[in-house]
Amino acid sequence: MNSILVVRRDNIGDLVCTTPLFSALRRRYPHAWIGALVNSYNAAVLDRNPDLDRVVVYTKLKHLDPGQSALGTLARRAADLWGLRRRRLDCVVLAHPLLVPRTRMLARALAPARIVGFSDETLRQVAGMHEVERVFALAAQLGIDGPIPPLTVVPDPRLAAQALDAFGLSREKLKVAVQISTRRPAQQWPAERFAELVQRLDALGAAAMLLWSPGPRDHPRHPGDDENAIEISNQLSEVKSFVAYRAGPLPELIGALAACDAVITSDGGAMHLAAALQKPIVCFFGDMPPEHWRPWGVPHRVLRPQSRNVADISVDETVAAFCDLLERASGSASGRLRDASR
Repeated sequence: MNSILVVRRDNIGDLVCTTPLFSALRRRYPHAWIGALVNSYNAAVLDRNPDLDRVVVYTKLKHLDPGQSALGTLARRAADLWGLRRRRLDCVVLAHPLLVPRTRMLARALAPARIVGFSDETLRQVAGMHEVERVFALAAQLGIDGPIPPLTVVPDPRLAAQALDAFGLSREKLKVAVQISTRRPAQQWPAERFAELVQRLDALGAAAMLLWSPGPRDHPRHPGDDENAIEISNQLSEVKSFVAYRAGPLPELIGALAACDAVITSDGGAMHLAAALQKPIVCFFGDMPPEHWRPWGVPHRVLRPQSRNVADISVDETVAAFCDLLERASGSASGRLRDASR
């Protein structure tokens, strides 16, 4: 095949879980044009991705910022899709493991020689698998076999260095990203527990970087956690090795995660980004199944209470899981935690 387009227009974590398929396509078809059609919300996941020739960004009207023209957005979308149709694609891959009629209609409008996607039968075959495995199941239809490549997210070195500088004198300590944002209520941990966690990390000799989705909680399109971050920060004014880092937009979050040695977060896009950046992770799971969404390819500890509500996880459980994780993890983070804990 000479030209392949992969369509994945949903959430950040979903797109991260699709990156092994891009790598496998590049290895199987090293000289092909390989593109991705994604949305403006998740597109930064693919910045500097070495396996792609082009990332086509599909802006949904609900994601428009104030002042952005809906008419202009629709015109750019039409121009991009027409350009893809003129490329005479050999294959369009629908990488979302669901049957989405609108997405298949879009693929047909591009007039490729072939459309690869899931059917009722293939969806039954991948039921219960991790999202990475589910998406990668399409590889067999593309002449690809062998092991699943690792996740791929490439941070902007400038933004990673900027986040590292934010630690100041604490940059030589073990650096732990404590990410507080998640959209699902059952995945949300109380602010006072995050504050206590940071204090406990400080007692262990680690430095914590608080990360969150920027913006007010009542934003109509992208609710943020500025208020929670302020509440947590106000309780930590005496902790010298703590930094509240308002990482946004998405490239800044990726840079901040890259600057840290380990991550504590609820299940969500930040968790998958951290996994792609090869960070050990303690992750909270509430009403989402960890067998489907756990961190892929990195040492991790999943905390999931019987109530399926993250609010029932204690700080003691979290600290114990974190210490156990870093004791078991290989690499520099493990040694630095052991040194800090002495």
